[in-house]
Amino acid sequence: METNLKILLVEDETPKITQIELFLRGLCIPMDIRYAKSVNSALDLLDEEIPDLMLLDMSLPTIDVDICAGESGGRPQGFGGIEVLRYMILSEISCPTIVVTGYEAFPREGGDLDISQLGLELEIEFPRIVQKILHYNSTYETWKNELRAAFEKFKSEKGNS
Repeated sequence: METNLKILLVEDETPKITQIELFLRGLCIPMDIRYAKSVNSALDLLDEEIPDLMLLDMSLPTIDVDICAGESGGRPQGFGGIEVLRYMILSEISCPTIVVTGYEAFPREGGDLDISQLGLELEIEFPRIVQKILHYNSTYETWKNELRAAFEKFKSEKGNS
């Protein structure tokens, strides 16, 4: 009997969560999706259970944001996703990860880092974790095609292990 694929979606923007979940459900693969909306909640969920696959945003708040309660979510982090990846290395957590970011460039000292440069850096620092980095833009279908291809690659590699 096939078990459901366990996916952790780490994303703080509700519209993006909705679009990614609709896309994943459209793949018609049995899956259980858990959600984290901040760095800290992602780390907590990873400590509870290691998913089969993680979809990770790069820009995340430190803690979950409750807008209705007027919370700020702590210090916004342009590279919050990297904190999650580094925690995985330190904790020896092995989980294939697809980075899904809404940004094409990331500000940092010495000049902006574009998404292709970020992808190269992530491949070097996290070669056994990061499977793909893709740009999410709700206006275009490109992210869906890239995510579908990355998902298919993940499934074929999982089937071979």
